[in-house]
Amino acid sequence: QVQLVESGGGLVQAGGSLRLSCEASGRTFNNYAMGWFRQAPGKEREFVAVINWSRTRTRYADSVKGRFTISRDNAKNTMYMQMNSLEPEDTAVYYCAAGTTIGTMSTSYDYWGQGTQVTVSS
Repeated sequence: QVQLVESGGGLVQAGGSLRLSCEASGRTFNNYAMGWFRQAPGKEREFVAVINWSRTRTRYADSVKGRFTISRDNAKNTMYMQMNSLEPEDTAVYYCAAGTTIGTMSTSYDYWGQGTQVTVSS
């Protein structure tokens, strides 16, 4: 089992920045690819970004490329996502997830956090 806890969400004005964190505990963090998904009210959960265990590969949704940066510190069992130039459309609950492949589908992930709310005001 892997337990995931997100933090860092909040309310920010459009154009602002936030840094999300996801701390993992339980099974070896290094074995897993780590991803971020988000879900806005009334919408499906969607892929945002993913990073492999060795930090050599990342993937991003087109909607966040150039604005969001995913990273991880395996020594601290923690993943991050720096979000810059935030837009009202980024408002959602953000979830971190752990899986064995660097996938963009939610079904690729075995473990999920409880989510953290990000609200971007216009």
